[in-house]
Amino acid sequence: MKLLNANQIKSADKFTLEEQKISSLQLMERAAETAVEYLISKIRNTQKFCIFCGKGNNGGDGFAIARLLYQKSYDVEVFTDLSNINFSDEAKTNFQKVKSISGIDLNDFSEVENMRFKANSIILDCIFGIGLNRKIEGKIERLIQVLNTINLKKISIDIPSGLLSDGFTPNDFTVLKADETLSFQFWKKAFFYPETGRFCGKIQILNIGISENFIASSESTEYIIDEHLIKNIYQPREDFVNKGTFGKTVMIAGSYGKIGAAVLATKAALKSGSGLTFCAAPKCGYNVLQNSAPEAMFIESGENFIEFLDLPEDGVLGIGPGLGTEADTEKVVLNLIKNQKMPMVIDADALNILSKNKDFLKYIPTNSIITPHPKEFERLFGASKNAFERTELAKRKAKELNIFIVLKGHHTQIISPEKEVFYNITGNSGMAKGGSGDALTGIITSFLSQNYSPKNAAIFGVWLHGKAGDFAAEKYSKESILPSDLIENIAEVFKDLQP
Repeated sequence: MKLLNANQIKSADKFTLEEQKISSLQLMERAAETAVEYLISKIRNTQKFCIFCGKGNNGGDGFAIARLLYQKSYDVEVFTDLSNINFSDEAKTNFQKVKSISGIDLNDFSEVENMRFKANSIILDCIFGIGLNRKIEGKIERLIQVLNTINLKKISIDIPSGLLSDGFTPNDFTVLKADETLSFQFWKKAFFYPETGRFCGKIQILNIGISENFIASSESTEYIIDEHLIKNIYQPREDFVNKGTFGKTVMIAGSYGKIGAAVLATKAALKSGSGLTFCAAPKCGYNVLQNSAPEAMFIESGENFIEFLDLPEDGVLGIGPGLGTEADTEKVVLNLIKNQKMPMVIDADALNILSKNKDFLKYIPTNSIITPHPKEFERLFGASKNAFERTELAKRKAKELNIFIVLKGHHTQIISPEKEVFYNITGNSGMAKGGSGDALTGIITSFLSQNYSPKNAAIFGVWLHGKAGDFAAEKYSKESILPSDLIENIAEVFKDLQP
């Protein structure tokens, strides 16, 4: 799915009106109907909606939603700026319709501070949409500040009011803090970044029938990883194959006290379909690895940490989990990176070693995949003012080094040498535990060994890792899931992908 900017979304609306021969008021009504259908199907234990409407088309959506909810027998109160009713044409039409319904209470924004809201009421935010390009000030800023103090569920329509759609929203901006955002048709870039996504709560994309032809013809270098993309990438197994068909995965991992990282990476590679799997690790991990992952072959590479490597030919390498940064290990890692020709996966301590030896970044094999979390990325390439700038820096570095960067986070990004950005939407906060990244390294290395392209190995690996985490969270809760639970649920993801 393409990620479009605010201007492209507005153009998509206009194109849809012409293609489908409908008016903007009809499209607004369709959006409102879709939102109401979702609210009725998902919201429980409430009979009252307090709907806050601005002067633009986002406010028009709110007025239409208010009318439709009232017709469904919900108690509805509408708040707007009655001192300035200079609405957009569509908002004005829907405002007049609401005004004509005696059963809908119509209030001024200024009345909010003295209101006592009924328990279990829901606040709908329809004040500003994606057209906002400035800081909110004055009475509207005060309104949002008050709404943020009210202990009721808040749902933003299309985007939380005050949030800039396409980039960083400065810290001094006042933004409504939503528990949920119902976004019409499209994800917005602001949803994916920690500084801005924290205002959005749970994201729900509502299909309102925007022209598929327009979307297909729109230019974008940014994408959302959805199931349609994954099903195009996924290669189901044929019948007449053997273990050699599915590659040779070699995990270089582990040191004294960190053998668990090697186990997790190795087991994740096995569960992801690797045909032959090896783990190069120090001797101290032999018994643990052979007992934990008997299907993998052990390659002794030192006593308590990696001191040397004697690797099988034609193996696809994943290096870093639990490796440590001992001087001998550092020499081995740098020598391997300098002399390796095939794409490899580089993570964790291998990245930390590179961050201390930046001259070796240029030796990373073309089309390799590195998987840093934000701090590892900063150590490698320098600090950024915010996550948006970090993505731009990652795009430059991916192109410069001709590698793929998997920038880990709540919405992990895969950044290609062509400066494409793929945003992942699977996964959950229960995966924020030591060992999750080791599992991801094993998965991506396994896919790379199975002849997925580096881009597809990274995209599929990140998506599957998150999806397995979601299945595990459903079973055990976010608090209780372990990286090992995630690995066990890889099977559920593959079963779900079967035609």
